[in-house]
Amino acid sequence: MSQKDWAEKDYYKVLGVSKDASAADIKKSFRTLAKKHHPDSNENDPKSEAKFKDVSEAYDVLSNEATRKEYDEARSLFGGGGFRVPGAGGFPGAGGTANFDFSDLLNRGGGLGDVFSGVFNRGGAQQPGARRPRRGTDVESAVTLSFDEALSGVTLPLRLTSEAPCGVCRGTGAREGSTPRVCPTCEGVGQVNRNAGGFAFPEPCRACRGRGLVVDDPCSNCSGSGRAPSTRTVQARIPAGVKNGAKIRLRGKGAPGENGGDAGDLLIVVNVKPDPVFGREGDNLTVVVPVTFAEAALGADIVVPTPAGSTVKVRIAEGTQNGRVLRVRGKGAHRKDGTKGDLLVTVEVVVPKSLDPTAREALAAFVAATSDEDPRDELMRKAKRGE
Repeated sequence: MSQKDWAEKDYYKVLGVSKDASAADIKKSFRTLAKKHHPDSNENDPKSEAKFKDVSEAYDVLSNEATRKEYDEARSLFGGGGFRVPGAGGFPGAGGTANFDFSDLLNRGGGLGDVFSGVFNRGGAQQPGARRPRRGTDVESAVTLSFDEALSGVTLPLRLTSEAPCGVCRGTGAREGSTPRVCPTCEGVGQVNRNAGGFAFPEPCRACRGRGLVVDDPCSNCSGSGRAPSTRTVQARIPAGVKNGAKIRLRGKGAPGENGGDAGDLLIVVNVKPDPVFGREGDNLTVVVPVTFAEAALGADIVVPTPAGSTVKVRIAEGTQNGRVLRVRGKGAHRKDGTKGDLLVTVEVVVPKSLDPTAREALAAFVAATSDEDPRDELMRKAKRGE
């Protein structure tokens, strides 16, 4: 690949972000792609290895505000893909595109050559033996809560299995009695610079797979990787009011890092069991309460259940219709701001399945007293609007 091709490489496209992406978005995209294409997770996969290199190169440039600015300025010089020079169509009054050796421009003292050397080979070489810290991987776990636990919050012990420094070799990767040696290829850095003309791009060392160490006599437990499955228990606090399907991230509770790197995160997916009495709509709880015909017609004070076994008294107004929803303030689920949602009470008028003679006689008297009222009168009138 020529120098010009390297200069025009779109690192924003490599990371899948826009040119005005924030530093946080760039970091998030890099972490996702690096985890997906890391050589440790994709052995003998040349495509993933190449993608990992591209992602690392892109992040190395765009993660630093100063070099990102230099990179943006440098790319702006190439416009629609062709570099133009004065007198050759690149400036007003010119008449065509020049044919010249792009390397001449880069190799001149100062100017554009200095810009690109700062972008692609910034900071100088790392010191031999300075192994880079590696962040631990994120760990995902799922928990199932009862309806009440989700409303009140709960602390759960989670038994997690993830990779950690091997307990047999203590993370060295070498069999007991032996020690790993510094990788002669990268001199313990874990990275090598790939030269492309006037540019140098860092990439994981293939000889040591980015560890900076070479193991001649590997540990039988971890096969020389220095990492092995580890089981531990984490106390996870689930906040009150959590919803079904919610994802809770606990920083630093994932797999341990290497060489002083930060631990990964623990991502908890919450499943909430349905409740036989209560439902949920956002931060509001719902409940259907049966009432008698007399309570709905004459009005009454009724007792309504709330979660966790408590109750609240609700006033049913005279003439309340079936299906009406009454709102009880502050009896719903906890919100993030510390307030609570409401309890939505749906009135369900219950018709008795059988009547004794006394009740039947009383109801017949009621029918006679209200015979002038036809509940279907308005319905029939609307239905005949076309006549």
